[in-house]
Amino acid sequence: MPGRVLLLQGPVGPFFSLLAEELKSEGHEVFKIHFNGGDEVCYTQSGAHRYCGDLAGWPVFLRAFLARHKIDRIFLFGDCRSYHLRATKVAREMGVAVFVFEEGYIRPDYVTLEPGGVNGHSALSREPDDYTAQRPVKPADPQPAGGVFWRIAGYATRYYLAGWWRRRAFPHYEHHRPLTPFREGLCWLRSGLRKLYYLCADYPLVRRLGKRQQGKYYLVPLQVHCDKQITHHSRYASIEDFIAEVIGSFAKHAPADTELVFRHHPMDRAYHDYGRLIARLAVRYRVRGRVGYLHEGHLPALLHGARGTVTINSTVGLSSIYHQTPVKLMGSAVYDMPGLTCPKPLDAFWLAPGEVDSRLYSRFRQYLVANVLGNGSFYRRVRADRGATGIEWPLGSLSAASDPARAGVLPIVARVREEVAVEANTASLPVPSPATGRSDAATPEIDSCDVREAGEPASGSFQCAY
Repeated sequence: MPGRVLLLQGPVGPFFSLLAEELKSEGHEVFKIHFNGGDEVCYTQSGAHRYCGDLAGWPVFLRAFLARHKIDRIFLFGDCRSYHLRATKVAREMGVAVFVFEEGYIRPDYVTLEPGGVNGHSALSREPDDYTAQRPVKPADPQPAGGVFWRIAGYATRYYLAGWWRRRAFPHYEHHRPLTPFREGLCWLRSGLRKLYYLCADYPLVRRLGKRQQGKYYLVPLQVHCDKQITHHSRYASIEDFIAEVIGSFAKHAPADTELVFRHHPMDRAYHDYGRLIARLAVRYRVRGRVGYLHEGHLPALLHGARGTVTINSTVGLSSIYHQTPVKLMGSAVYDMPGLTCPKPLDAFWLAPGEVDSRLYSRFRQYLVANVLGNGSFYRRVRADRGATGIEWPLGSLSAASDPARAGVLPIVARVREEVAVEANTASLPVPSPATGRSDAATPEIDSCDVREAGEPASGSFQCAY
């Protein structure tokens, strides 16, 4: 059933613009809120508004916006961003369905679209019987998404450049990392150079692990330093805290003939390097010759040859399970259930990592593909035979995958809308006008919002395209 959709922040690049195009082609009316110049630059559809206020005023503004425009569903990318956490809370209070995009639980050929939340916020069952009771059906082979590293690099650089260029238009915006385009561009260049360097530097260790150490090492895939899944869905304050605990436990409890291998996240290559920390901790715990650190190496081969995998809550854990390599989770994840992950403490995992229930994994994967995963990519159009996004959506279509009934809520009741509208008028909230894009009133917390028509460039010539 066609609805009224609000888009918040999406991945870098033109994906949300294409998403709006596809939603409109299915009969939906689409609105978009921009929080910075980077959001503006890649969105070329109509119905775009600017939020220029501060984080404290955002929930108040959003309530009025949802009521005024009769929004029945919200799309956003990443449910742990500060603005999205507050938006989700407001939406639940008002009965608006929220659909969250995330990188695919299974990668690289899928993206995640889940009602309510993803990862630690997911409503997916953690009970094995809910999956093993399914009738076994082999999912169709996905269309390969292909490499997107340099596409993401280009989109990210453009996003940060536009965010910096338009910073005065969004004076209160708070990003999860500094909007400094020149630093961002240099970081991506450094990432490419480091990749070339580590392809050579890591080769001896990769070769030794592949030929001599099958089943004799534990793999620890690291997540990006700013991954909100760490601070929101684990007890760790940082990657460094996680590394320290893992090395300390390994030194005390792992078999003496095993090794511990950390693998750096490829998207974090330009920003952090934990080599010195790992070397220092290895010396402190007297396991210097048993701890390695990689930036490169074929991940599936590393997982296949490992005795076990330790991760906070990375989706690499699911890849490890696919390769029948036991997983110890140190945080919360959708796949944390008996038969897929080890329930024992980390100290016990080293000696008895357990086994993977391949039947449970097959049913769980089958459920994910059928219900919350779309074959495609945020950064390139994979399926030419599909809509504007090039994604084959779960349940057959984007409209079916984003039906508010899936989120367990009904469209907003008219009475609730009226109450919110009355509250908004009483408080003199600045609600953007469809004609002028200007609010009729202003408060210290919420600045005016503008509307940009379809096809009008947001910030000079910084346009995104697949």
